[in-house]
Amino acid sequence: MGGGGTGSGRDGRVSVWRPLQTPVGELLLSAADGGVRGVYFRDHRGGADSRVDAGRLGRRDDDDALLGELADQLTQYFARERTAFELPLAAAGTPFQHRVWAALLEIPYGGTAGYGDIARRLGLGPAASRAVGLANGANPISIIVPCHRVIGADGSLTGYGGGLARKRFLLDLEREQLF
Repeated sequence: MGGGGTGSGRDGRVSVWRPLQTPVGELLLSAADGGVRGVYFRDHRGGADSRVDAGRLGRRDDDDALLGELADQLTQYFARERTAFELPLAAAGTPFQHRVWAALLEIPYGGTAGYGDIARRLGLGPAASRAVGLANGANPISIIVPCHRVIGADGSLTGYGGGLARKRFLLDLEREQLF
């Protein structure tokens, strides 16, 4: 996501980050230019992946207002007090990835959709399911952009950067009675 140690993202934007302890482990929250850039699991699949290397997320700033609001909203989510996030998003990605991520935001809290469902919502044929899966896997804003709500065509849990146990936890959390 960024140029290591400089505090600048690959597009030259100043990035800040902070950690957050949650029921699914430590998350690294990242923001730049007034928008959320990433929500990563500390031990995200592929641990050496630069997306989760805190040193490449910019400079740590535990007092950043946007990161504070992000942390508050995530804490409310895990306490089952929030079903939707109200945050500006600024994920880096291709136009196709952004289309897929926008479709993910339409999956209702507590619901799921298959890769083929997302492809159809985007007006694409069944062969696009694989491309949708790749874009889903590249989502840098876990939980907020709910890639955990995407499941296999047969209803099975499929890959998740935070691991299938976390995916199951998030889906179960959302299916529990609210408030």
